[in-house]
Amino acid sequence: MIRFEKYHGLGNDFLILLDLGDRCPVDPAAVRALCDRHRGVGADGVIRVTPGPTMELYNADGSRAEMSGNGIRCLAMALVDAGLSGPRMVVHTDAGDKTVTVDDDGWASVDMGMAKIDPKDVGVAFVDMGNPHTVVEVEDLAKVRIAKQAAEWQGRNVEFVVIGPGTDHLSLRVWERGVGETLACGTGACAAAAAAFVWGKVGRHVTVKQPGGNATVKLEDDTIILSGPADHIATVDIPWL
Repeated sequence: MIRFEKYHGLGNDFLILLDLGDRCPVDPAAVRALCDRHRGVGADGVIRVTPGPTMELYNADGSRAEMSGNGIRCLAMALVDAGLSGPRMVVHTDAGDKTVTVDDDGWASVDMGMAKIDPKDVGVAFVDMGNPHTVVEVEDLAKVRIAKQAAEWQGRNVEFVVIGPGTDHLSLRVWERGVGETLACGTGACAAAAAAFVWGKVGRHVTVKQPGGNATVKLEDDTIILSGPADHIATVDIPWL
């Protein structure tokens, strides 16, 4: 019997395995079975937490991913809820060490590091947030044929962005590699805010509206801070792993 904690950050949901004894590796087939929304538990990904703490992140299709802004915030909340960490921690990831702070109000903030931006033109940018993104400005999110249009940038996360509705606001839909369209994406929110700032369309404090809710992105001189809620959904005991 293996126990997972299911959390979500703005609807971006993860099954978290707190394996601080480093005894329960997971394989791609198990990840796919767990994330299946009809025959499994259902999730956008699986996070295995090993000593460090260290984040092993797997997409729903079983592929390994470097980083998730929402996932690492959920991981931190899971450790705090389990009494395994204080409210501030450094988490080792495939994209480098990240500092996460859990607040008393149920929000968690993560220092994401700097974005590396290659703006092809105003309206399209390649952004490296430790994982690869393409940010595309559009006029109407409802008209985006997201699976077809995201296929142009295979192997990358793709954010379709509308500037607004208010000052320093962005509206976002995201296609995550290895998952599909998700209700929110933390690294995607950071990538979109950083690209829009370079384009001169937002300031340094950006609210990113996504189908699952709003994230806050603070663009500092030498880093990006992502903040938002991280909520516990359920404790799940899996007998078949």
